[in-house]
Amino acid sequence: MDEKVPRSKIIETEIPMGTVHPAALEPYRVRLFVEDEIVQEAEITIGVNHRGIERIMEGLPVEKANSLTEKICGICSNAHIWNSCRTAEMGLGIEIPERALYIRIIMGELERLHSHFLYLAHGCEVLAHETFSMRVFYLREIVMELLAMIGGNRVQYGCSVLGGVRPRCDLDESKLLRLKEDMDKVEEGLTDFANRFTSDSIVMSRISGIGVLPQKQALKLAVTGPTLRATGVARDLRTTMFEYDNFDFNVVTQPDGDVKSNLLIRALESFESIKIIRQAIVNIPEGKVVNRDWEMFDTGINESYIEVPRGTLYHSYALESGRVRHSIIRTPSMSNIGAMQYACIGDQITDAQLSIVQCDPCFTCSDRTIEIIRR
Repeated sequence: MDEKVPRSKIIETEIPMGTVHPAALEPYRVRLFVEDEIVQEAEITIGVNHRGIERIMEGLPVEKANSLTEKICGICSNAHIWNSCRTAEMGLGIEIPERALYIRIIMGELERLHSHFLYLAHGCEVLAHETFSMRVFYLREIVMELLAMIGGNRVQYGCSVLGGVRPRCDLDESKLLRLKEDMDKVEEGLTDFANRFTSDSIVMSRISGIGVLPQKQALKLAVTGPTLRATGVARDLRTTMFEYDNFDFNVVTQPDGDVKSNLLIRALESFESIKIIRQAIVNIPEGKVVNRDWEMFDTGINESYIEVPRGTLYHSYALESGRVRHSIIRTPSMSNIGAMQYACIGDQITDAQLSIVQCDPCFTCSDRTIEIIRR
């Protein structure tokens, strides 16, 4: 790859992409500054989907605010409501029934599967390989049906509530059996896809060495989640979350920080999610799924970090008379998207969009706040 060009250099040729582009699932704008078809600088602008959810949450009853966080994103809706409930639970000292913790983990790992499968399928679309894409979408459909079975909906499941999960999301023997059988189907299909994908020399040559993000730069730019692990850093917040204390899984890494590493990370992590779900099915304890025995009181700022499909998700707010104050939500895409401005430098124009979407950007998750610079 060519040497990185200093930002002070003036580059005359600009290639704009977006706000709508066939290789992107959501609207955003990219400006590529190129010389001889090689990207020398890049600028990514988001904000098209801005809805101001954090401001809307201000003053809402906490239960209603928690439900609102599901509307932030249709892909990681469960992660947002889980972490929002978790924020209040930590501040109020609410003890969560162990069975509810297991159900939350099952929902979280199912959401990780459907998110990673969407990423893999979309990546294959960008690579113009429709057959691979449809194979993954078929696997994702199995997962989406499981999410609907538990939560009653394919997108916003409303599973987590203060004190645990909704009673309608409890898992009886028939649901646990279906989960087990479908995990076998998903693992078999994923193994077949992974073998076919990695043995295709044309596909592998197309994604190797593209969009390289060096480990040092990834750490400097606060990259998180699979995008960071694709640079060789074994950092996964699930290893520090108390909910995962009884679960055995591997933190998967790849060494090269390119598109290939990012695609492989999602595939390999999907196998780990299947492993976690199987452990939950076997070991899920008996008991209630929600604790109603707690009292509301005013708290200071409560913070909660969890590992979601794209990385570390942060929620914080205070409680005043049962209402949310000073809500802040930081999603992993906020830092990951910015790093892609660096990763695509040195690529051909035709590879730039592939380099940018390798971090699995979620723009609706990110479009919530406006930065005001006072001069």
